[in-house]
Amino acid sequence: MSESTMVSTFPRRQLWYLFKKEFHGFFLTPVAYVFTVIFLVLSMVFTFYLGNFFDRGQADLIPFFNFHPWLYLFFIPSLSMSLWALERQMGTIELLMTLPITKWQGVLSKFLAAWAFSGIVLVLTFPIWITVDYLGSVDHGVVLSSYVGSWLLAGTFLAIGCCVSVLTKNQIVAFLMTVLICFLFMVSDFPIVLDVFSEMPQSVVDFVVSLSMLQHFQAISKGVLALQDVLYFCLMIAVWLTATVILLEWKKAE
Repeated sequence: MSESTMVSTFPRRQLWYLFKKEFHGFFLTPVAYVFTVIFLVLSMVFTFYLGNFFDRGQADLIPFFNFHPWLYLFFIPSLSMSLWALERQMGTIELLMTLPITKWQGVLSKFLAAWAFSGIVLVLTFPIWITVDYLGSVDHGVVLSSYVGSWLLAGTFLAIGCCVSVLTKNQIVAFLMTVLICFLFMVSDFPIVLDVFSEMPQSVVDFVVSLSMLQHFQAISKGVLALQDVLYFCLMIAVWLTATVILLEWKKAE
C-alpha cells in the first residue's frame, strides 16, 4: 500500500473504530433496551388507539408517522443528552481530546452511532407496517418515503442534542434545552410563533416558516422525497454538527 493510500484510509479506520465503540456502548446499559421497548409500545398505542386507526376505516400509516415528531421530541433528547455531557461530568472529555483523532471524528462517531441506534429502533417498528398491510393495502412507496423522512428528522434532533450536550455537564439540563430548541423548530410556522414576527419584513417571516421541521417532515411523509426537504434536514444536521465542533474548540480553549 502506498503512503498516500495509507494517509487517506487511516482516518476512516479511526472513525470506524470510534463509531463501533460508541455504538456498542449503547447496549452495555439497560437504557437502550428500555428506550426501545417504550418507543415501540407507544408507537403501537398512538397508531392503533390514539390515532383512531380502526375508526378511520383506512389502511395507512398516517397516524403512525404523525406522532413521530412528538415521540422524538422526548426520546431523542434522552438519547443525546449524555453524548458529551457525560464526558464532561466524568472528566473524560479532556482525555478524549488528547487522543490522536480530530474533533470531527469524535463528533461524527458519537452522532453516527446514536443515529444508527435510532435507525435500528425505527426499523423494529416494521411489524406495524406488516399489520396495516395485512388489514388493507398500503402504498409502500409512501411508507418508505415516510421512514426516510422520520430517520432524517431523528438525525436532526440528534445533531441539535449533540451540540447542546457540549454546553453542560448536567444531562437533565441538556435534555431540557434540546427539547426546547427542537420544539421551537417544530412549531416555527405556527401562528402563535409567526405573530412575534408580524412587524418584520415578509422575507424574515418566510425564512422562519421555512425552518419548520414539521413542514418538511410532513411533505416527505406524503410520499414525495423533494430535494428541498432532504436538503433542509441535511443542512440542519451539518450546521449543528459544525457548531458542536466549534464549541469543543471553544471549551478546549477555556
